[in-house]
Amino acid sequence: MTTATPRALRTPPARTGERTARLSPPAALPSLPSLTGLRWMAALLVFGLHVNNFGYFGGTGGRLMSWGFGAGATGVSFFFVLSGFVLTWSARPGDRALAFWRRRVARIFPVHLVTLAVALLMAHTLARQPRPTLKQAVANGLLLHSWWHPWWQTLNPVSWSLVCEAFFYAAFPLLILLLRRLGARGSTALGALSAAVVLVLAWSDAHHWWTYTLYSFPAARLPEFVLGAVTARLVLLGRWRGPGLEASLALALIGYFLVPQVTPGYPATMCTIIGFTLLIPAAAVADLNGLPSLWRHRRLVRLGELSFAFYMIHLLVLRAATHVLGTKPRFGVLAGLAVTTAAFTVSLALSWVLYEAVECPARRLLLRRRRASSPEPVPARRGAPAAARD
Repeated sequence: MTTATPRALRTPPARTGERTARLSPPAALPSLPSLTGLRWMAALLVFGLHVNNFGYFGGTGGRLMSWGFGAGATGVSFFFVLSGFVLTWSARPGDRALAFWRRRVARIFPVHLVTLAVALLMAHTLARQPRPTLKQAVANGLLLHSWWHPWWQTLNPVSWSLVCEAFFYAAFPLLILLLRRLGARGSTALGALSAAVVLVLAWSDAHHWWTYTLYSFPAARLPEFVLGAVTARLVLLGRWRGPGLEASLALALIGYFLVPQVTPGYPATMCTIIGFTLLIPAAAVADLNGLPSLWRHRRLVRLGELSFAFYMIHLLVLRAATHVLGTKPRFGVLAGLAVTTAAFTVSLALSWVLYEAVECPARRLLLRRRRASSPEPVPARRGAPAAARD
């Protein structure tokens, strides 16, 4: 899906490394559909990782799945960087912290609470499902459980990343204020510092300096969010100097396939952080300058709109399927493809239901009183141009 850009941005196509037009903050910023399409690809990596972990494939199929999706957990790192970029892109001067947090709650809590209810129902009705304590259930509901490592995988395991996002949201009003005061050079320095922190944390985690792994610890994931915010700020200021979309994608893929060479968990972040940090602004600049981008195809954009709901429901579908398929069934290639397709189809159908029946109407309901003053639009109706959303 191509998105028209304002005349001020309709400059002759340029390489991503060239200076882009400086965008005036009060102006209505153009949508970035390529980022929505890329969001779907990250969700797909996480789905593939979990299919691999559930052992749907044996033999050659299992080895291929491990090769292709063994590093799929890095898709969550992509979400963190993308979140920083999108929130900074959509931020407006004068926006109040309470209004921002209200929009964030409306964005993630409806789907979170519904999938939490599904997880609780499964825990109390299906055999071999761990039952949470009351404290664990409350911590999950309030998005606090990932701060205490023994609880990070309770109920709907993927919700640990929402705990990180909630922490990012809490810090964002201060971060955007800092970025606006730093300017381009200061923002670049902050980005370099954030990348260095990721590398140091990855090295220390690999050498077991910490009691628990840093993978799910919200504070340890903050530098990824900051990197996304920094790159968005540089694009807004017309000071982004990164490589083009193709080169950035190549770097991201190289980093992805380097992941098996490092200690599993947080250290994988250091393999992909540079590629992801370059890929996201490269896709944004491609949209702004009207350059070719596979990621803005209308079907990918539509799937990207469903990606949050898909991410939140797919692991519950895979867990429920163990009562039919067994634990790590190790099917042959054809049977493995069949059950993977079935799990994917059910997950995608449920994500559509969550998006259409929960995410969009709940968000409209929660934001209806301040819709006119909110700088972030309520989700558009199907068929309307899609912006990159967090």
